[in-house]
Amino acid sequence: MKLRILGVVVAATAGLTLTSSGGAVAGDNEALTRDLDTILADPALTGADVGLVVRDANTGDVVYSRTSSRRQQVASNLKLLTTAAALDLLGPDFRWKTELLSSGARSGSTLQGDLVLRGSGDPTMSRSRYAALAAALKNSGVTKVSGSLVLDGTAFDAQPYGSGWAWDDEPYSYSAETSALTLSPDAKFSAGTVLVRVKPGAAAGAPVVATVEPANDVVHVVSTATTGSGGVSVERDHGTNIIRVSGSTNTETVALSTVKDPTSVVSSVFRNALRENGIEFTGDVRRSAAPSGATVVASDQSQSLGQLITPLMKDSNNMLAEVLVKSAGRSFTNGVNQLSTKWAGLGVDPNAVEVFDGSGMSRLDQFSPDALASILIKAKTKPWFATWQASLPVAGVDGTLVNRMRNTPAANNVKAKTGSLSGVSALSGYVRTQAGRDLVFSLVQNNVLLFNSPKTIEDRVAVRLASDGGAQVAAPQVQTVPQQRKAPAQERAKVPAQERFDVECSWIGTC
Repeated sequence: MKLRILGVVVAATAGLTLTSSGGAVAGDNEALTRDLDTILADPALTGADVGLVVRDANTGDVVYSRTSSRRQQVASNLKLLTTAAALDLLGPDFRWKTELLSSGARSGSTLQGDLVLRGSGDPTMSRSRYAALAAALKNSGVTKVSGSLVLDGTAFDAQPYGSGWAWDDEPYSYSAETSALTLSPDAKFSAGTVLVRVKPGAAAGAPVVATVEPANDVVHVVSTATTGSGGVSVERDHGTNIIRVSGSTNTETVALSTVKDPTSVVSSVFRNALRENGIEFTGDVRRSAAPSGATVVASDQSQSLGQLITPLMKDSNNMLAEVLVKSAGRSFTNGVNQLSTKWAGLGVDPNAVEVFDGSGMSRLDQFSPDALASILIKAKTKPWFATWQASLPVAGVDGTLVNRMRNTPAANNVKAKTGSLSGVSALSGYVRTQAGRDLVFSLVQNNVLLFNSPKTIEDRVAVRLASDGGAQVAAPQVQTVPQQRKAPAQERAKVPAQERFDVECSWIGTC
């Protein structure tokens, strides 16, 4: 059953003067109000739905507000809620375990009975760590398993995707399946994916060599690509584990692809690890919960949640966010319900929002800038705040803001979460002004046109806030990405799918 909670979040506006354009001015900061009004009057926002709120980070006083109580899609800004609630519910020291268990008896070097591989959703598991589990089994003296290999992924339910996710995002690494038994092929914890490596042939026109890492017998590459300079495409067929490589390349190319049923890939990788460690496996493979009373024979433990918050937020890792939801309650629905018990303490009325996942990829999510700003303020009272704030991207320095607002007053002074979906862009976080004042802000844009560069609007707002109180009151109108012009439909169709549907992630470098 889908969680559907409705209501209205209303910003406190006592003592504020509303401008005719919907802005709100506090005290005598009319210059800031005027400048923000001007930025939001940009013709690029014609027909768009835009909400902005700015509040004092210490007192909570509203400095500026424009339609900030209106619920919208907030894309990856929802991760502010997910991570804060998870830190409250699960705790910064929470860790995921992956275990080998058995209820069988040992007869010399033979394990008489089933060997169970049980996962709890660790999104950081890798081929080498599954190999380490197999090595631990070998070091315990086992060289033969006579029973079945049982895969226990019952820590999570079987629903792989969040409600309201786009079906055509399925091949891309930011939209992988969430599974209790999974693996990541890279250092960015791209859970539920494999790495496809494409190397050019010996001469122009020769077939490329395409391989999958980690090696497994589940994912199959079908390549028609040749050696040349045209560029290659790597995309998985819908609902299958067939990855097609096409086009041409004369340099080595590496791409990530999601997989269908990550547990099947884990099974193949782990069976390979058993063989590599000289462990003979004679039974079949099946999926089931570990039997009651099974003994742990080897185990692996992840980094702490407090540590993983940093790659989750800096890189806007969708799959890490979804693991938090299912870790809280096994399913998306129950996980959101469990996390929602912590929302009131974060200034969010559970009756005022709709949330269906952890990453913000669901088109059913509805949240307001006011609610996001409340999280930013309430988080300051939490014991985990320093860790959480440090996980936010820093303008011009790192994460998804590394290439934005460089050489401006915002650089190193804006710490904020980015967010983008097709037609949606958001930026919410903290800013220290040139006068030394700490503010929180949340800017959410919906129904924006792809070619109108909504991130430029966000950067202009953030730079103006950072400039407040400095020698230059009106900040420069920063444009951090090339302004894209509207194109005829036939020209838009030429844009690659991953650029047309600009879903936030760290891996494609467009966020």
